[in-house]
Amino acid sequence: MKLLRVISLAAALLPALACAQWQWIDKDGRKVFSDRSPPAEIPARNILKQPPGKAPPPPAEAEAPQAAASTAVAKTAANVPKVSGQDKALEEKKKQAQQEEEAKKKAAEEKFAREKAENCERVKRGVSTYTSGARVRAPNAKGELEYLTDEQRAAEAKRLQAIIANDCKA
Repeated sequence: MKLLRVISLAAALLPALACAQWQWIDKDGRKVFSDRSPPAEIPARNILKQPPGKAPPPPAEAEAPQAAASTAVAKTAANVPKVSGQDKALEEKKKQAQQEEEAKKKAAEEKFAREKAENCERVKRGVSTYTSGARVRAPNAKGELEYLTDEQRAAEAKRLQAIIANDCKA
């Protein structure tokens, strides 16, 4: 019984070891979370969190004394544009994708309206055919053409009028 408890405890702790997380600040000043160690160019002072027992990657070059580093940071800070936290290219892509989506939606609506207008025109022609008094033939259950009776023509004309009243409001 004790062995079962030990095994279940070990199994419960295994995922905690498997999801070791690194956290560091990249060259643009953004926090990065990963299950892999940061690149070699990230200085050790920018590594915020690392899995226990893991050593940070070796530095790309030895860190300069603090005084020299502060002057170098001051010089590069003057030349580097400030990061607003938004990527202009990403914002532009989002805007373009939204415009394309709107254009597709508008095209689909126009197509639907065109098809609806064509269907309404067909129904109107059908009503005029059934109400004109001309003899109309339609296939029966066997596929043979038969002439419609006056009652059948009137019923079909009434059905088409209901379609016009419901769907073809202009």
